[in-house]
Amino acid sequence: MALPKKPRPSGVPSKEEVAAFIAEQSGKVGKRDIGRAFGIRGGAAKIALKAMLKELENEGSIDRHRGRVHKPGQMPPVVLADITSRTTDGELVAVPADWDEEELGPAPKILIELPRRGRGKPEFAPSVGDRALLRTEKSHDDEGPGHVGRVIKVLSRESQRQLGIFHAKQGGGGWVESVDKKKLGRPLDVAPGEEGGAKNGDLVSVDIIKQGRYGAPSARVREKLGSLNSEKAISLVAIHTHNIPHVFPKDVLAEADAAQPATLKGREDWRKLPLVTIDPADAKDHDDAVHAEPDTSESNEGGFIVTVAIADVAAYIKPGSALDREALNRGNSVYFPDRVVPMLPERISNDLCSLRPLEDRPAMAVRLVIGKDGRKKSHTFHRVMMKSAAKLAYQQAQAAIDGRTDDITGPILEPVLKPLWAAYATVKKARDERGPLDLDLPERKIQLDAEGAVDRVIVPPRLDAHRLIEEFMILANVAAAETLTQKKIPLVFRVHDAPSMEKLAALREFLESLEIKLAESENLKPEHFNRILKRVEGTEHAQIVNEVVLRSQAQAEYAADNYGHFGLNLRRYAHFTSPIRRYADLIVHRALIRSLGLGEDGLPEHFTNEIMAEIGAAISAAERRAMAAERETVDRLIAHHMAEKIGATFQGKVSGVTRSGLFVSLFDTGASGFVPASTLGSDYFVHDEQQHALIGERTGEAYQLGDEVEVKLVEAIPVAGALRFEVLSEGRRMKAPGRGKRGLRRTRAAQRPGPKPKHRTPRRR
Repeated sequence: MALPKKPRPSGVPSKEEVAAFIAEQSGKVGKRDIGRAFGIRGGAAKIALKAMLKELENEGSIDRHRGRVHKPGQMPPVVLADITSRTTDGELVAVPADWDEEELGPAPKILIELPRRGRGKPEFAPSVGDRALLRTEKSHDDEGPGHVGRVIKVLSRESQRQLGIFHAKQGGGGWVESVDKKKLGRPLDVAPGEEGGAKNGDLVSVDIIKQGRYGAPSARVREKLGSLNSEKAISLVAIHTHNIPHVFPKDVLAEADAAQPATLKGREDWRKLPLVTIDPADAKDHDDAVHAEPDTSESNEGGFIVTVAIADVAAYIKPGSALDREALNRGNSVYFPDRVVPMLPERISNDLCSLRPLEDRPAMAVRLVIGKDGRKKSHTFHRVMMKSAAKLAYQQAQAAIDGRTDDITGPILEPVLKPLWAAYATVKKARDERGPLDLDLPERKIQLDAEGAVDRVIVPPRLDAHRLIEEFMILANVAAAETLTQKKIPLVFRVHDAPSMEKLAALREFLESLEIKLAESENLKPEHFNRILKRVEGTEHAQIVNEVVLRSQAQAEYAADNYGHFGLNLRRYAHFTSPIRRYADLIVHRALIRSLGLGEDGLPEHFTNEIMAEIGAAISAAERRAMAAERETVDRLIAHHMAEKIGATFQGKVSGVTRSGLFVSLFDTGASGFVPASTLGSDYFVHDEQQHALIGERTGEAYQLGDEVEVKLVEAIPVAGALRFEVLSEGRRMKAPGRGKRGLRRTRAAQRPGPKPKHRTPRRR
């Protein structure tokens, strides 16, 4: 006999009423929105609502994504979208760029509404192939796409324009070699007279003028972007490929040049507090300084006062100014091995705002009271004038603590550095108790020689000096988010979603193959992953488990709606500590100035959550653009470095497994190249997605993510950053898969030409 259902608490709506309310909304809504709409109060009612939403999700009536619920197929009101086609009437149609089809179903189509002439015409008319930021709403037309969108901004121009290297022909004209890995081997023909002044070896932008079914497409050189005869110009490719703004308009530079140093008016005088900056040795601008001292209060015995001072960029960048518009357009600074494309002009970033030693500088500071257990007890924000006591590099500060002082660190070791390290030791207790995700994946750094070529690739040691600054910055960021949440000020949060159910299921299957169990709980926390990482530490599986856990995680982003930061295990988090290089931090500074009455240059009153959602989507897209550009530049630099080593052998590890082959990263340089499945042997190789492996269907010979292998370099294409390897090592032995097994994909592996290598290096354990 079925058990009777528990009665709903008084005031809780029915499932039908909740589902109807969600369906009526134009975007995603949270539990708080539903509670406010139905007047839900009290613990029992909130618990009942949470259970009801879970039932609706299980029934398929709603989807839950990133802390919000919505009717399946709906979108947020602001979305990054790719324009993919036109209707029979010539109207543009787009689909969301980051839509997760596995989690949310087929991507909905968006009909783009262009403004009438003279009314809010976008800066660039979008076309098929472009990526744009759209404001969306439901369509009232039952026959067309389910959503309509208005263009806020066109972010990239992809349609009929390409970038490549111009190769001149005798007698005029030439051909263009694409810089896009996906378009290698498809040259563009440039007729005589269409060269646009380009010379052999120049990076050029071309327009496709003819693309027939046979022969090479024809192109016209639109713009000569510079010579690529030197590795120093490699970053130009990424800058132009990703349309990264790198030249400041005249009005922006004029505003920067006219800026005058901030005065003490309206600020607290903190110039006697010995704050210090601790940054990478090659840092050109310094936007954060720190100080710590024991708390003398009797109520906080064993505690500390930690001060974090951040460059007051808001004092120089007024909302709506040319500087502000350009900073938002750029979103963030972009860091290449040979150059930096800054968010702000050098007059601001490297002069007026940089916290130079022994010079007066305006700052936004937070004073954090830390208990002896390492937890933050309270905090206050201040607008101050400061004077940095010293500029230190991470290695320099660490060396002083380890007993190797120099002329700068010697005098400040006892009064400044030792209290900082003592405060960090206390804060670390709370950090360890909080248990943020603790992946062990060291980052490589390229060092260039005087000519701009790759000299060597190093893995910088992870020092306590790095961890100290990181933890103090996290504390400051949390304090900013808490203050602004309490003040109910619109905000751009830094958010990181929990892994999706699909990715968790795939991770569980993989871990089960290693006889490791991941809890089935719906409320997984970073500590669950950390236990697994700790279990495999020092074993042969450590590398692959760290890689797979990383791949199961969502991507952090900026959003007006706060759904927490899963990786840091924090409920509220906002970027406050780097306004010189991130627009998100400048927004947070302005919000603090407005909410705390710290000046007249705070966040404008008309800034709503809707505007913050637009800003969050735009700067998230800029961040992804920067990451892709930085990664591709490293690939191209290393490919240049490797181009003269064809035929050489290297040791590396399998860093990616796909149906078509393996990606291998080399130990000495971090260079990543591809091994086509057709070169692996004479077997049929099957892609086992759960085990991240290619497995020989007949022999069981396999190559799995994280395996160490010896490879030979057979091809290097520097302009595209592409390398091709041949594996010389034997694979590991895994159970040969049967035909038709779920989750497996068969791929034909052709006979490797010629005899197999006599020397076969066994896989390292």
